[in-house]
Amino acid sequence: MMKRGIVIGGGIAGVTAASALAKLGIEVALLEKEPEVGGHLRNWDRLFPSRRKSTEVLQFLTKQINSTISIHTNQKVVSIQEKHGHFVVETEKGLIVEGDSILLATGFELFDASKKEEYGYGIYENVITSVELERMFQDGKGILTQQGTIPKRIGFIHCVGSRDEKVGHLYCSKVCCVTGVKQAIEIKETIPEAEVFGFYMDLRMFDRYFEEMYFEAQQQWGINFIRGRLSECSENPDHSILVKVEDTLTSRPLRMTVDLLVLLVGFIPSAETNQLASMLEIPIGEDGFLEPVDEHTLTNSAQHPGVFLAGALKGPVCISETFADARATAVQMAAYLNPY
Repeated sequence: MMKRGIVIGGGIAGVTAASALAKLGIEVALLEKEPEVGGHLRNWDRLFPSRRKSTEVLQFLTKQINSTISIHTNQKVVSIQEKHGHFVVETEKGLIVEGDSILLATGFELFDASKKEEYGYGIYENVITSVELERMFQDGKGILTQQGTIPKRIGFIHCVGSRDEKVGHLYCSKVCCVTGVKQAIEIKETIPEAEVFGFYMDLRMFDRYFEEMYFEAQQQWGINFIRGRLSECSENPDHSILVKVEDTLTSRPLRMTVDLLVLLVGFIPSAETNQLASMLEIPIGEDGFLEPVDEHTLTNSAQHPGVFLAGALKGPVCISETFADARATAVQMAAYLNPY
C-alpha cells in the first residue's frame, strides 16, 4: 500500500516538501489555514539579490503540485492524535485526515512593530513596515506618504524586533538587512531624487551576491548607511518624522527629519507552530522556535517519532534555504516511511 504523509503548512516549505514526497511515491495531504498556498511569498514584489519578480518563484512552486497531492485550504488544524501507528489530524471545519507521518511547515510570523512604541508605528501616519512598503511596490501606484505626496527623504530602521533584549528576541532574523538594502535600491529606482538612509547596528550580508548588492546601493544609488540605533522619533506638524539617532561610528548624536520611516520587521515563531508543538509534545527552544532532534545531524526530525520539520519554524531562513531544507526533509520522511 502507498504510504501517506500529512503536510501542515502551504508556504514554500510545505508545497516543496509535498511535491518532493509525491515524486518519491508518497501520497500527500496538504493542509493550509489560508485560502491559498504560497505563504509569505505572496507578500513580496521582488526578491533579493537579483530582484526577480516573486510571481516567477510562485509559479514554479505551484507547478510542482501533482495529482497525488490533495490540497485542503482554509483548514486550520485543531487536533492531532495517534491511533494504531497512524496520525489523525482534524481541522476546525471538521475535516479528518489520516497519515503515517506528519511534516510541519508552518513557517513564521512577522514582528508586531507597534510593540516598539518609540518607533511610532500605529501612532504616526508615515511610519510603516517593510511589508507595507512591499505592497506599495506590488500595486504599482508609486511610493507615497499618507498625505499623498512623494517622499523626498526616506529612512530605514534595521533590526525591528530582532537582536532586542527588551522584546525578548536575541536572535538575528537574518533577512532584514538584505531586505532593507533591496528596498532602498527599489526606492531609488522609483524616486531617483529621493535621499535614502539606513540606520543599522550591523549589516549582515550573509549569502552570495548580498555584499555586492550592498556596494551597489552605496556606489550606484548613493544610499547612506549610518551605524546607529534609533532612540526615539516624533511627528512634526506636517506629518514628517523627526528621528533621533546616535551615529556610533562618529560618536555623535544625529537628528533628522524624514518623510517616510520604514521599519524592517523580523521573524517570530508563528502561533500555529506553537499550538502544533503543544499537541505533539515537541520542545520549543529558548528563542521560541522548534527544537529538532539534533542541531547538526538531524535538523529535519522532530523529537516525536514520525514527525518532521521544514523551513522557518526552526528559525529564520531565506527563500533558497527554505527550498533546500524542504527537499531534505522530504527525503528523510520518505526514508522513514519506506525504510527498505
